[in-house]
Amino acid sequence: MPLHQLHLVTEPRRDPSELVRVVGEALDGGVDWVQLRNKSASAAAMYADGIQLRSVTQNHQAFLAINDRLDVALALGADGVHLAGQSLPVEAAVRLATGRALIGRSVHSLPDAMASAKAGADYLTFGHVFPTTSHPGLPPHGLTELAEIVHAVNVAVLAIGGITADNLDSVLQTGCAGIAVISAILADPEPDRAARRLRSVLNASTHQPRYSFPVPARGEPHAAHRQPTTV
Repeated sequence: MPLHQLHLVTEPRRDPSELVRVVGEALDGGVDWVQLRNKSASAAAMYADGIQLRSVTQNHQAFLAINDRLDVALALGADGVHLAGQSLPVEAAVRLATGRALIGRSVHSLPDAMASAKAGADYLTFGHVFPTTSHPGLPPHGLTELAEIVHAVNVAVLAIGGITADNLDSVLQTGCAGIAVISAILADPEPDRAARRLRSVLNASTHQPRYSFPVPARGEPHAAHRQPTTV
């Protein structure tokens, strides 16, 4: 597994075949994980899209997470589920997943991050770090707060929000385990090129993540792969 992670969070597409095509191109460019996110979709629709993306990620030796829907994640045999504030509590997801999938959690403050890590989340995603069109009018949290969270919890932290190839190295200086992006890849007419540019910066970085990103559970004991890479 690469030292620094590149996760792609999807946006809804009218045509499922278009979603598969774009994700496939992003995976060609070096994406490690795909997180299927569609807040308005039914469980049936998420499952149908997930079936197709599961095949694509496996063909690329990459991983699939499902946003919010633990039931869909487990039904698909996905590698992870990513929880938000309105999702199941981390403790409940850990109990239900029983080591079958990684449990990720989006956090937006230090207390939230510490509580989620204590509850058993395998990794956290923190943001938004920089201004982003996904959260218009909301001030970014910035690199200082990202670094504070990275060094306060005992799990891997991904950064999200307004991250580009130009500011990526400053993000990695915080000790985070990598990044999650949406528009940085999906807004580019050539998703493979956009992903490749980010992957190049990630691979060239001399910064070490404080905690490496966990290996998907796949039947192993929950959170067994948490290993700090620095003291």
